[in-house]
Amino acid sequence: MMDYEIFKEVVAEKMPSYLPGELRGREVMIHPVDKINQTVDGLILKMDGENEKVSPTIYLNDMYEHYKQFGDLQLTLETVGEAMLNSMAKGVQVQQGLNFDSPEDKIVFQLINTEQNKDMLAHVPHREWKDLSIIYRLVTNVDKDGIESAVVRDGLAEKLGLTEEQLFKHAVENTRNIFPPTVRSMNDVMREIFMADGMPMEVAEMILGEVPADRMMYVISNDKGINGAISMLYEDQLHTLAEQLGTDLYILPSSIHETIAVSVDMGEPEELAQMVSEINMDQVSLQERLSNQVYHYDKDLRVLSMATDTPNKRLDGMAVAEPSLIYEAKDMGR
Repeated sequence: MMDYEIFKEVVAEKMPSYLPGELRGREVMIHPVDKINQTVDGLILKMDGENEKVSPTIYLNDMYEHYKQFGDLQLTLETVGEAMLNSMAKGVQVQQGLNFDSPEDKIVFQLINTEQNKDMLAHVPHREWKDLSIIYRLVTNVDKDGIESAVVRDGLAEKLGLTEEQLFKHAVENTRNIFPPTVRSMNDVMREIFMADGMPMEVAEMILGEVPADRMMYVISNDKGINGAISMLYEDQLHTLAEQLGTDLYILPSSIHETIAVSVDMGEPEELAQMVSEINMDQVSLQERLSNQVYHYDKDLRVLSMATDTPNKRLDGMAVAEPSLIYEAKDMGR
């Protein structure tokens, strides 16, 4: 089986002859694409027509996983070719936000890690909050099959004619409307999962047992469970929960999709941060990690702040480079 670097070369050479229909023979290019928390290799078509403004992007890393799973290069190339054709047929131009009435009504928030996404953030309208950054997404479709959206990068923001301040203003209203925030006890979440798998409610209740409210974990997300970590910035939701528990809260960033709130009586922040970091590295995929830090909500001051500032700022296990020490030549001999 080919290693990844050889696979890239073979795909670049053979892919044009596996493109179906009107795409057959088109030249393909491989270039780095900044995604959340990582840079991946994107396979795109070389577009030369005036009306062909957007090429579908297929991620070569995903192609390689398909190839490793089936061990069949021809099947992988044929599958990717069909995916490219289908993307073109659906009108990939929606990523540009030009085919919508009132696209500003479809701008929403997403919360990501700042240090891990420095390169991407250089080309994306955003505003920073603590160790995180608020970016914007253009929602292109929401239905029973899922949600389609695209990160608003500088080029798309320019085409939409929206500044960062305007994006923020629209997202404040839209995010609550399109993705209403939710706060649910972990028992409620687990009960729903058990019952969806066919477990009788009585059995689910017996397994979960009774947990005192102030010892319970609470899942903060949205009603779609997608990119719901932003809901932790809705202070009214935190205040309601804190008042119910009668304590301040620690917020644990379990993923970009959700965070976990617990009473401050549940442990020390440094210990909780260590747990978050270990879970991130062992159980959460890189593209879904949010932070290794823990946050504190003060119910009396109604303020959310950082409770920890651990050195592991990055989410991929790599250390953040420290500033180099610069010595005069004459000092080196001392």
